[in-house]
Amino acid sequence: MAIIFPGQGSHQVGAGRDLYDAYPLAREVFRRADETLAIPLTKLCFEGPEDHLRDTANAQPAILTVSLACLAAALESGALRRQPAFVAGHSLGEFSALVAAGALDLEDALSLVATRGRLMRDASQRRPGTMAALIGLSDAALDEVCRDSGVEPCNYNSPSQVVIGGPVAAVEKASRLAKERGARALPLNVSGAFHTSLMEPAAQGFAAAVDVCPIRDPSIPIVANATAEPLTTAAAVRQELRQQIIRPVLWRQSVLKMTSAGVTTFVEAGPGRVLSGLVKRAGRGLTTLSLDSADSLDTLRHA
Repeated sequence: MAIIFPGQGSHQVGAGRDLYDAYPLAREVFRRADETLAIPLTKLCFEGPEDHLRDTANAQPAILTVSLACLAAALESGALRRQPAFVAGHSLGEFSALVAAGALDLEDALSLVATRGRLMRDASQRRPGTMAALIGLSDAALDEVCRDSGVEPCNYNSPSQVVIGGPVAAVEKASRLAKERGARALPLNVSGAFHTSLMEPAAQGFAAAVDVCPIRDPSIPIVANATAEPLTTAAAVRQELRQQIIRPVLWRQSVLKMTSAGVTTFVEAGPGRVLSGLVKRAGRGLTTLSLDSADSLDTLRHA
């Protein structure tokens, strides 16, 4: 079994509220987040407004907090009884995975993602860009489209879906070229070209924050976004965090790494069910379970 954590774009106002109401350990996660960030994050998560919650600088700590509150509720309730073989997170979700594996304290993770969110927002304003999902394009055709349009792969989400990013005009050209090759191209409602070289200013600033952050050897292997290889030492975690913002998320490769090691069940801890859908596209015989509500705890308990 592996526990996976969602990234930005999965959050909605009110997510995790029933777990907050029912489980003291979930409430404690929110309390610590409010105290660490010195903002009313709990109120923002449960009451909005939606546009403030979707701001990158707020969305990143909010998703981390909700995801880890969901995990805390599962542990407190006894619904999650087995130690996972791996943890992994998609982009921002990697920080939730690091806390779950004991490599980062919650407070340090919150501070890092708040810094990450601000830096990525600032980089997006300085070097504007966007992203689009390409569906049904072969790897060879993807290479051609990226080369001919000047975009970069951002997320290898599933065997059939890759997200690209770059300057707006370049992404529009790439989408047109992909459609000419029979693929679908879906523009994403994002504020920047994340996980591309346009984020280099953010990566430089974030590396400085990572360098002074206490990091421990993880107690559970974390499958890294940038390499799809398990992280087992503090040094490896630090290197991953330095490069993650400008490297593509190798999600489909990460799922393959875990299934090749014998994982057949994936528990998605946090708002939304995006990653569960991506896992199901990765191969037959895989079970996905969500951990985002009180009802989901009952399902997990009897799985």
